[in-house]
Amino acid sequence: MKALHIITGLGVGGAEQQLRLLLRHLPVDCDVVTLTNPGTVAAGLAADGVRVLDLGMAGNRDLAALPRLVRVIRSGGYQLVHTHLYRACLYGRIAARLAGVRAVVATEHSLGDSQMEGRPLNAGVRALYLAGERLGRTTVAVSPTVAERLKRWGVPGPRIEVVPNGVDVARFRFDEARRLDTRRRLGLPDDAYVIGAVGRLTPGKRFGVLVRALAQLPADHRLLLVGGGPEEDVLRRTARAAGVADRVLFTGERPCVPDGTPGPDLPSLTAAMDVLASPSPEEAFGLAIVEALASGLPVLYSSCPALEDLPPSAAPAARRVTGGPDAYARALTDVRRQGPPPRTAPEAARHYCITRSAARLMDVYAAAVARPLSPSFQEARTS
Repeated sequence: MKALHIITGLGVGGAEQQLRLLLRHLPVDCDVVTLTNPGTVAAGLAADGVRVLDLGMAGNRDLAALPRLVRVIRSGGYQLVHTHLYRACLYGRIAARLAGVRAVVATEHSLGDSQMEGRPLNAGVRALYLAGERLGRTTVAVSPTVAERLKRWGVPGPRIEVVPNGVDVARFRFDEARRLDTRRRLGLPDDAYVIGAVGRLTPGKRFGVLVRALAQLPADHRLLLVGGGPEEDVLRRTARAAGVADRVLFTGERPCVPDGTPGPDLPSLTAAMDVLASPSPEEAFGLAIVEALASGLPVLYSSCPALEDLPPSAAPAARRVTGGPDAYARALTDVRRQGPPPRTAPEAARHYCITRSAARLMDVYAAAVARPLSPSFQEARTS
């Protein structure tokens, strides 16, 4: 089987990183098209030997991109097209249908209760989504929670398959030497208590809650913010106003050490942490939380469907926190008081092993390729 993955962009983000990880485990010949922003993950995919094409789309309404995408699909000889993220799902499903590809799968990575990829869920967004969804075969939800949201939106249940995000558990396995080396490279004291947060620096992630919580905690606490985004300047101002600017470390989208040279990867950064906190009120899965669990970290979270879909015993070191800075300051104090847990991955992390997710996705691919063409699709190909 030869498949084409179409994604809106390839900067650092959960969906983008998940695509790269999946391609390492799918027994399929895959190429990738990014509509825009061939960023850090594009370079990573190329290093993995994946062919990546930047379509150079100028914006949401750049309709000239559609015939270019159709030509790419036709010339590639693909049996299946898999789309990721809102804009890519709209353009990719249409282009695949025009190119005559009968197996079209779309993964819904970011559907919340009130927003999708930061855009409000209004009637226009929903209408466009549902119109495009009908052109595909299957919509993949990354959690049962997202599957229920899709059904409430109007996507027929039989068209939805749940394939959870996956984690490379072995890659995140805790290593004490890596922890010490990473702290040294980042300039973090060996005895600091490091609160970690991972994700795009956007308002929806509510990382300002952690900055303000830090101001209520002892001076040996540090906040390690892993990621980049438009909210970085706001968060820096918040840290200065709270008097903790010297205790907050921003790694940026591609981590680097103080002298500007490339820094540690995400497993090394989680090894350097003592706890992970995620105050985001709406998540589709909670990938950063599961990766932290794979590193043996205790986690505090406001929303994590990946854990909410499992029994509490699967992640005993995970705790849900409701509220703002005061609530997180109290919870962080409690976690530290309990002492460091054994840095081993709980059942929840093993449950979301990437090999299991890749196998489930292959079942979806096989069903999409084998399913007969509908009459309307036949008419579209022959007209």
